[in-house]
Amino acid sequence: MKLAGRVALVTGGAGGLGGAIALGAAEAGAAVAILDVKGVDDAVAHLHSLGFRAAGRTVDVRDGKAVASAVESLAAELGPIDTLIAAAGGSLGTPRDLDDISEDDLDLVLDVNIKGTFHCARAVLPFMRQAGRGAIVTFSSIGGRSASPVTGVPYAAAKAGLLGLTRRLAKEVGGENIRVNAIAPGLFLTDRLQGMFDALPEADRREVIDSIPLGRMPRIQECVDPVLFLASDESSYITGVVLDVNGGRFMAG
Repeated sequence: MKLAGRVALVTGGAGGLGGAIALGAAEAGAAVAILDVKGVDDAVAHLHSLGFRAAGRTVDVRDGKAVASAVESLAAELGPIDTLIAAAGGSLGTPRDLDDISEDDLDLVLDVNIKGTFHCARAVLPFMRQAGRGAIVTFSSIGGRSASPVTGVPYAAAKAGLLGLTRRLAKEVGGENIRVNAIAPGLFLTDRLQGMFDALPEADRREVIDSIPLGRMPRIQECVDPVLFLASDESSYITGVVLDVNGGRFMAG
């Protein structure tokens, strides 16, 4: 029950990985608030069916005003939000190859990943200050740490940019007992990403597996547990860092 007494906002919390994180946070004792663009009612109903406190709002995280309004409403329903897991993002179905990427693709990926995380962090900070504590976990990626054969330039740029956002925000709010850390997962094959991975040429798929020292693809829970660690007091003296969770495929110097 490492999140007992917490109110955790999980963005993208109705998706594959985000849904697993939302469930993990609830199992760890938190009341869970979910923001997503679809599937929110079903995700909340599932948590209720398991006996957990949960609420959600259907929101596009690119819309700062809508995010602020939703967060205020969720805090009124569940209590002051003291934990943010900003899992909304990804490559969002945009092309990998440079010649296929449109300006709209670039805007979508940068806006959801970077602006979305910024909007959500700014919306929760007043409630974290009210609670006297806070933990924010942002979602970078191995694709923002090294060149990936799976995703394109917009994704790499967005996920690298989130690392700068994480460090600067950690510096700014650390004195208020609010910690900000990033997780950089490797390729976790949710339903959406499984299709993307399967569509890669055999040589690219083999390159991914061969580059992982542990020699296998990860289980979803192997991303959930590190996220909950960064969100909990088990990491109470850690801020401004990026935790690589990729089976050794990328090893920081």
